[in-house]
Amino acid sequence: MPDIPDSNDDLMAECDVETLSGSTKGGQRANKVETAVRLTHRPTGTVVNERSSRSQFRNKALAVQELRRRLEEANRPVTPRRQTKPTRGSKRRRLEAKRQRSEKKKLRRPPDV
Repeated sequence: MPDIPDSNDDLMAECDVETLSGSTKGGQRANKVETAVRLTHRPTGTVVNERSSRSQFRNKALAVQELRRRLEEANRPVTPRRQTKPTRGSKRRRLEAKRQRSEKKKLRRPPDV
């Protein structure tokens, strides 16, 4: 995975920025003003959409923040899962629940003649 730049300006330089009108109700204002922002991080292909605010400047700042969070999440190393044995109590509870389900289903059957 590529390194994440420290400054937001350097991160924005690696992105394609698109502005679009928010897809909400609001009539003339929403259709006229392009406040929604879509950032596409070119090295990774990660896409972030932000349209929560009516301010394009604020949406752009929120989008950069979200992009940084997603890139850090993608860069985090995956720790391998260690298998654990089920405890004796959990085995007993599982078998007891199976037994109860079985009894409930037996009661639904027609009686043997």
